[in-house]
Amino acid sequence: MSNPKGLITPEQAKTLNDAYTKRHQLISDNITMRPDNRSSWYSLEDIKNYLALAEAQAKELGYEMDGIRIYCGAYPEDNGKAGYSTSFIVPTINESNGKDGSGSSPDMPGGNGLNIGGHGQPPGANYPQ
Repeated sequence: MSNPKGLITPEQAKTLNDAYTKRHQLISDNITMRPDNRSSWYSLEDIKNYLALAEAQAKELGYEMDGIRIYCGAYPEDNGKAGYSTSFIVPTINESNGKDGSGSSPDMPGGNGLNIGGHGQPPGANYPQ
């Protein structure tokens, strides 16, 4: 098995996490007014099932799925309190563009996304948990 592109070490993950801390602090202090979520967790079974479903949906819609995109999001306000940050996944498709035949990977029109993963324990927990 070959390593995927973009593989990082635990030390590099910690560097990325630490660089995000100032942004997280601004969100927690000025928007949610409480510690906000720092991570999302999905079971291996849910990820595998989602990928299979998204690939099948792409074929049904006449597309070729080429990957996923992970978006940052937040749940809507509830009773005047800002919701926790979250992330969600959407399928992307292979779409040729340009004279050289290079492709882009736009979000799949009509494709279902995946959300409702678990949050960190506690929600504001840093990497590693």
